[in-house]
Amino acid sequence: MSATPREHTRTYFLAKLARELELHGLITTLRAYPPALRVSDPDTAMLAETVDCVPLPEGWFYRWSWGEIVGLADDPALAAERIARVLANR
Repeated sequence: MSATPREHTRTYFLAKLARELELHGLITTLRAYPPALRVSDPDTAMLAETVDCVPLPEGWFYRWSWGEIVGLADDPALAAERIARVLANR
């Protein structure tokens, strides 16, 4: 099965987010199909979250597993800060 252009776009944005999250000391694993990013804190291995990337009329956005928007995919650094803060507060 070959990836669609939309899946390539998701993977591109998720890879950018993964780099930013790793700068925060978090562990990331990119799932290929459907594209999604599993994020965990190495200090508390039990804490993990899945983030995906979706197109909306205003652009591409990172989204939590429960559907709430994390942030604009054009600003992976800000999205990574939000994700790191949420995982740190659990």
